Amino acid sequence: MDSFRQHLRALFAIMGSMMLRSRYRRIVAFWARVMISLFMWELILPRIGLRFLSQQTRASRLSRIAGQYRTLAIQLGGVLIKVGQFLSSRVDVLPREITAELSGLQDEVPAEEYDDIRVVAEAELGMTLTERFASFEQTPLAAASLGQVHRARLFTDPKISSEPASLVDVVVKIQRPKIELIIATDLAALRTVGRWLRRYRPISKRMNVPALIEEFTRTLYEEIDYLAEGRNAETFAANFKSNPNVRVPRVVWTHTTRRVLTLEDVGAIKITDYDAITAAGIDRSEVASRLLDAYLKQIFEDGFFHADPHPGNLFISPLSTTNENHGSGTAWTLTFVDFGMVGRVPPHLRTGLRELLMAVGTRDAARMVKAYKMTGVLLPGADLTQIERAGSLMFDQFWGKSMTDLQKINMDEMLDFAAEFRDLLYNMPFQIPQDIIFLGRCVGILSGMCTGLDPEFNVFAQVAPYAEKLVAEEGITGWRFWLKEAETMSLRLWAMPGRVESVLEKMERGDMSVRDPQLTEQMRRIEHSLRRAAWALVFAALLMGGIQLYLADRLIFGGILMAGAGMVLLRMFFGGRR
Repeated sequence: MDSFRQHLRALFAIMGSMMLRSRYRRIVAFWARVMISLFMWELILPRIGLRFLSQQTRASRLSRIAGQYRTLAIQLGGVLIKVGQFLSSRVDVLPREITAELSGLQDEVPAEEYDDIRVVAEAELGMTLTERFASFEQTPLAAASLGQVHRARLFTDPKISSEPASLVDVVVKIQRPKIELIIATDLAALRTVGRWLRRYRPISKRMNVPALIEEFTRTLYEEIDYLAEGRNAETFAANFKSNPNVRVPRVVWTHTTRRVLTLEDVGAIKITDYDAITAAGIDRSEVASRLLDAYLKQIFEDGFFHADPHPGNLFISPLSTTNENHGSGTAWTLTFVDFGMVGRVPPHLRTGLRELLMAVGTRDAARMVKAYKMTGVLLPGADLTQIERAGSLMFDQFWGKSMTDLQKINMDEMLDFAAEFRDLLYNMPFQIPQDIIFLGRCVGILSGMCTGLDPEFNVFAQVAPYAEKLVAEEGITGWRFWLKEAETMSLRLWAMPGRVESVLEKMERGDMSVRDPQLTEQMRRIEHSLRRAAWALVFAALLMGGIQLYLADRLIFGGILMAGAGMVLLRMFFGGRR
């Protein structure tokens, strides 16, 4: 019998290993197909004059790719669900075809069988669920990528439970079986895809792809440590203890282990259930404003933020009392759950981010460039003058506009901006430092969520008061402001004689030149067009000559000319890219 059990365990291990290898191959094959498709449709076809075909089919192609990913993620679960949830939240950046197709991933994660979950929970708690809880619902309240949640009730007898009598209704988060093996397989697949991306220069020069994956790996393994998640929830609650508008569930430590987490039940309206929010008498624009304010505090004051703000982790909890601040409106709290993924902002980075926020709030392009340097997002050799000019123009044209206003901007304005800063946009001298990767992810999701709550949401109007508050705290007003201005003016006056002498010497030598970026760009575009026209004539001549010779049965000479036409076409394509 023992021998039979050993053989059975070995058989199950082999089957499990084969399933994991199959999972790995499916993930890698999917991303390979996506990358080949995008390369052909978005790079090759436009270069050979078929841009119209790429544009006409883009919506259907993106929808089809998103649908295929959604199907794969639902079937496999694990890390793929998290990636899909992030993409579905970027309604402010990604096309509607992608976000609409992936939005179902917030609710369609398949649940584990109750018996499998029960085995995990009872092994962790050291006793049966009926012994540990007064009641336990077998049907899960929600299923996530790494675990699932069940409602339960604690015993109220003080001889059995040490929890306060008010804490009876709880939710129990239980980890999925064998989730660590699944995560390891998914991350191995992502590392393979990351090696492909690392060879693509436009991506590799802006972000350290291996570092991104390693940071993601670290965060994922932290997320499946429920003891750490409980501590994160208590830290978050302590940071907002003086803010009655933000709520965090209490942790029931007596019923919590590394793979089982028991929390106070704070279920309410999901933040993306817009109809329910409106029906509860709550202003959606106020929800967006409070959400942004909560994150401004987390990032710029606490240096500790909830890094996974997807709709399944944020709720609106209507209160029974009257909202004194809003007249007859319904009082409510913004409720955060799931603190498995949190981020920390180091002091040096927080200083740079505060500088960036103040630059945006005060429309100071020079200060914004300074903030870029402090946070390390600029590539070496970046043209700071061009970046500052672009920032000034962006403030002049786009500052203060809502997302709806930005979507209505005349395309000619965008084309003029692109033409003036063509080199800057082409080179994109920005990189993503490792320590702000997840902050950028969080801000991206937050931006999409606020826009979904209120299409007229004006982030500038929300940021400006907070930026003014930071400016006041930094002591840039009053006598400190004038002291700083006097210091800057003194340095400029001290350097002026030398700069004047340098200019005069250049004029005497005849080295003085005037640079006009717009004129230079226009001349470069004209020269580029003339070169392409010349090559096009050569291509047409070789092709027509080859066809004529081929029709005249001069197959060898005709083939040579048509081969030459093909080489010219390749020269036009790759030469245009350079």
